[in-house]
Formats: sequence, structure tokens, C-alpha cells
Amino acid sequence: MVLPKLLDILLTGNHVISYNGCITQVFLFVVLMVSEYFILAAMAYDRYVAICHPLRYSYFMSLQVCFWMSWTSWSSGVLNGILYVILISSCMFCRSHEIDHLFCDMKPLIKLSCSDTHTIEMVILGLGSLSGFLLSMLTLVSYMYIVSTILKIHSKEGRQKTFSTCSSHLTVILMFYGSIIGMYVRPKSSYSMDQDKVFAVLYAGVIPMLNPLIYSLKNEEVKKALCRIMRKVALTAHSKKCDIHKR
Repeated sequence: MVLPKLLDILLTGNHVISYNGCITQVFLFVVLMVSEYFILAAMAYDRYVAICHPLRYSYFMSLQVCFWMSWTSWSSGVLNGILYVILISSCMFCRSHEIDHLFCDMKPLIKLSCSDTHTIEMVILGLGSLSGFLLSMLTLVSYMYIVSTILKIHSKEGRQKTFSTCSSHLTVILMFYGSIIGMYVRPKSSYSMDQDKVFAVLYAGVIPMLNPLIYSLKNEEVKKALCRIMRKVALTAHSKKCDIHKR
């Protein structure tokens, strides 16, 4: 919902979005962002079980456990989305209707409201901090055990092979958490809407685009295909350079 409208703005120059469209953007954005938080934490637990308890992996990560993890992730996202929509719908927008952002996010909408938003801000801050802290701690503890287990492996090849099983997930976590922290966990003294727009592009567009590439780089066939493409590009560039020199 965010990227299609952003592309529409860039292609047509139509900067107008309806009130219902804006509320829909808020709902879908919150649902997907909160769900990704939970899914990344669940994947960290999955990597912990795979590396620290490989012989009991099928027990700890049974189909039933995976189902409940998935259900919890998406239901938490939907519940948060509904709550955020209720909160923002209770605001009055009697000032300018021009949103100084790339899409309908909570921060610029609250800033645009002429209602008393103190309670709403406290609810959003408390809920976001609590869920973010718990999920971040789960991810951090999982990786602490993973690193501890990897360091106990004697062979260098064994450590590299074990670490490669979670390197893609760790890369995505660092990018996602880094952009979210840069967006929402900044002191007010350093607050800048332009910086918010940069971080918004990162976690709403760049990171989702890179995710398939990051995860697929573990696949040997994908690696070989990427190497072939890079070699062809290098050879093409080299041949063009030679033709220029001949002329």
C-alpha cells in the first residue's frame, strides 16, 4: 500500500490521497511492521534451536509450534493495526491537510492533528517500547547462545559453516532494527523530518527489496548465477573499452 502509492506519486505527480486511503495505509503499514518484528524474533529462535539443539530441532520446531508462531505474529500485527487506526481516527485534523512525509505514518499524522495527542503518544510509545524490548531481548538472547555455541566449535570450517546458517537473518535484523531505531528512537533535539523520510525509504522500500537477495545468497545455484552475470557484465564493459581504444 505504501510503495504503490509512492510510485503513483512519482509517475503521475498526483500527491492526493483520500482519508480512507490514508487510514488504510496506516493499518497495513503497522500490521506488516509489527508482524515482521515477531517473525524476525521467531526466526532467531529457530536459528538458536537449529544450532544449539540440532538433534531436537524437529521437536522444538514442530508444525504445531511453527503454526502458533506464525499465527501470533500476524494476529499481533492485526491487533496493533486496529488499535493504531482507532487512535488516529479519534484525532481531529483542522489544520493543514498536507502531510510532510512519503506516506501516512503515525508521527506526521499526530503532528498534523489539532487534538490533544498526549494520551495517544503515550499509548503508542508504551506499546511500541514494550513489544520492541521483549522481541529484541528474545532475539539478542538467542544470538548470545548461538555465538557461544559457535565459539565452542574447534575447526574454523565448522565455525564458518555454522555461522553461515544465520548470517542472512542477522544481516536483515541489523538493517531492519537499525532503520527503525534511527526512525523512532531519536532524541527530539535531533529530530528531522528529512531524516525520517530517508529511514522510511530504507525500511519501507530498500530492505524489503533486498530481503529476497540476502536470503537467496545462501543458495549455491544463486551464487553461481550471480557470478556468471557479474562476469558477463565485466567482459562486456571490457570489450566496449577495447573498442573505444581501437577507434
